[in-house]
Amino acid sequence: MSDLPSCTHTPVDDSTLDGPQHAYDTSSRSATLAAGSLTLVATPIGNLGDISARAIATLNAADVILCEDTRVTAKLLKAYNVSTPTQILHDHNEEGRIPGLLSRLQSGAKMALVSDAGTPLVSDPGFRLARAAIAEGLNVGAVPGPSAATLALTLSGLPPHPYLFSGFAASRSSARRSQFAVLRAAEQAGFSATLIWYEAPHRLLDMIEDLIAVFGAERQAAVARELTKRFEEVRRGTLSELRTHFTQTDPRGEITILVGPTEEDTALSEEDLDARLRTALKTHSIKDAAALVAGAINLPKRVVYARALELGKE
Repeated sequence: MSDLPSCTHTPVDDSTLDGPQHAYDTSSRSATLAAGSLTLVATPIGNLGDISARAIATLNAADVILCEDTRVTAKLLKAYNVSTPTQILHDHNEEGRIPGLLSRLQSGAKMALVSDAGTPLVSDPGFRLARAAIAEGLNVGAVPGPSAATLALTLSGLPPHPYLFSGFAASRSSARRSQFAVLRAAEQAGFSATLIWYEAPHRLLDMIEDLIAVFGAERQAAVARELTKRFEEVRRGTLSELRTHFTQTDPRGEITILVGPTEEDTALSEEDLDARLRTALKTHSIKDAAALVAGAINLPKRVVYARALELGKE
C-alpha cells in the first residue's frame, strides 16, 4: 500500500483554453513498423543518452538497419542491446543498391535507416533511397531526433529564423568563394538569414578566410564544435575574432559554422547603380550587364536594363 495520497484526474475541455494546444500521441503504433516500410531514424550526434525510446523501439522492430558504417552503428546498438542485423548504405553504393532494397520493401521488409550521427539525409546518405521509395508509393516515415545544425543554431545567439543550412561547403577555396558570392548577391537583393555549414577542423581557418573575403570581417558569426560531448564549445563573435581565436587554438572535433544575417542597408543609390553598370558594360553587352547587375541588387531587371540602355548610348 502506498503512503502517497490518492488523487483523481478530471479531463479538461481543451476548447475552453486560450492559446494553441499540443496533443501527444501515446499509442503503441509509435513503436511498431508496417510491413514494407522505410523509417529514417535520428541517432545521437555525440552523447549516447540523446537517443529516444521510440528510436530504440524502431531499431528493434526493423528487419534490417541500413547504416553508413557498421562499426560506428554497432557501438550504439550494443549500448542499447539492439540485435537487428546491419547493412552498409553510403554515398558510393547507394545508387546501385536501390533496386534490390526497393524489391525487399515491396516484399514486406521493414527497414530502418541511420547515419553515423544525427538525422539521416541531412548531409548524409539515404536521400536517393528515400526518394525512390516515395516514388514507388512505399511507406516512408521518420523518428526525429538530434541535428547538429539546429542545435548549433539555438546555441549561437544568432537569429534562429529564417536560416539556410548548406551542408558542407566546397573543399577548394575558389569554389567556396563562388558559393559564398551567390549568397552575398542574394543578400544584396534583399535575402536575409542565418547561414549554416558543417566543416572539417583542418579546413576551418581557410573557410573563415573565405567568409571574410566575401561577407566582411565584422559579420557576426559562431563556431560550434563537439556538440553534446565532453568538450563542447560554442565560440561567438565577428568573423575576424573567430579567425584570431582559431589561429591561436587548433580547432578539433566535429564543427558547425554559422554566419549571422547582414545588418546593412541594401538600398542602392542611383550613383551606385550607374557605377555598377558602367563596370559591367566594359566587358559585357548591355543585356548581359543588366542581368549581371540586376542579380546582385534589389531592383527589377527591367529597371536595370532601361538604365543600362541609357548608359550604353554614352
